[in-house]
Amino acid sequence: MSDPIFPHRQLLGIEGLSPLEINRLLDLSDPYVSINRGPEKVSGSLQGRTVVNLFFENSTRTRTSFELAALRLEANVINMQVGSSSVAKGETLIDTAVTLNAMHPDVLVVRHPQSGAVKLLSEKVRCAVVNGGDGSHEHPTQALLDALTIRRRREKIEGLKIAICGDVAHSRVARSNFYLLQTLGAEVRVIAPRTLIPSGLERLGVKVFTDMREGLKDCDIVMMLRVQIERMSGSYFPSMREYFRFFGLDREKLSLAKPDALIMHPGPMNRGVEIDSDVADDFERSVIREQVELGVAVRMAVLELLAGNAIAESATTKAAV
Repeated sequence: MSDPIFPHRQLLGIEGLSPLEINRLLDLSDPYVSINRGPEKVSGSLQGRTVVNLFFENSTRTRTSFELAALRLEANVINMQVGSSSVAKGETLIDTAVTLNAMHPDVLVVRHPQSGAVKLLSEKVRCAVVNGGDGSHEHPTQALLDALTIRRRREKIEGLKIAICGDVAHSRVARSNFYLLQTLGAEVRVIAPRTLIPSGLERLGVKVFTDMREGLKDCDIVMMLRVQIERMSGSYFPSMREYFRFFGLDREKLSLAKPDALIMHPGPMNRGVEIDSDVADDFERSVIREQVELGVAVRMAVLELLAGNAIAESATTKAAV
């Protein structure tokens, strides 16, 4: 039987999820934090199942986190090297889906440089699918781990003022967080140069600022974003030094937020560009390392839940036939 609150076999994005569904994922993640901090670190709930990591983009944190999550659930893990696979030889995404179906995996984790590619693949495979980040569209498990980090530190998300600062235009993390944080009742602010603010952003319900000092005033959470030079064609700001002067987080700018404001960053960090090392390494206020830790717990919960739903769905389909 599928989970009664979160019955889906796919997690393609946060958009469209209800507060109940989001909290279900967070609630299921919480126990895994304790398991991961214990001596055994193993739950056999996916023993005998197969998780395939299919990453069309380079990744260290996300892929390793999913791999570790699957291993701690005692699943079999396959990391497909796209650069040396048939995809590099011209195989289409649909052909890849046909090949994967023939292998009968239980969960497929996909990262792709094109927005919507993971959704297309999910429509062609029979297993559970998790979006590990597609283009500038969404990165749902990153938003979930951010939310879990905030909830464990602040015991709530509703009513908090959260500033998301930096390269919003190219950030799938920002988009997933817009949906999640507002769905759970937070006030979300965006702070960025005009050149890095997507048109029509206000329609998503966020408050937009182009002045760091104004936007940070009285914020509970300050979430910095990486400047994604690899996605930029052309000049978006004069120089890295100029960017840090106006939009990099340092002690002076942070002092405008609440005295106990938490500092977040999805990583990898460009120190001296979007964040000063002194701030990033502040053990009292920075939760950046905690985000990485809780990411494993969130991905364990997601893999276990979606795999169970997919199995239940498959059994129901077979019974109907």
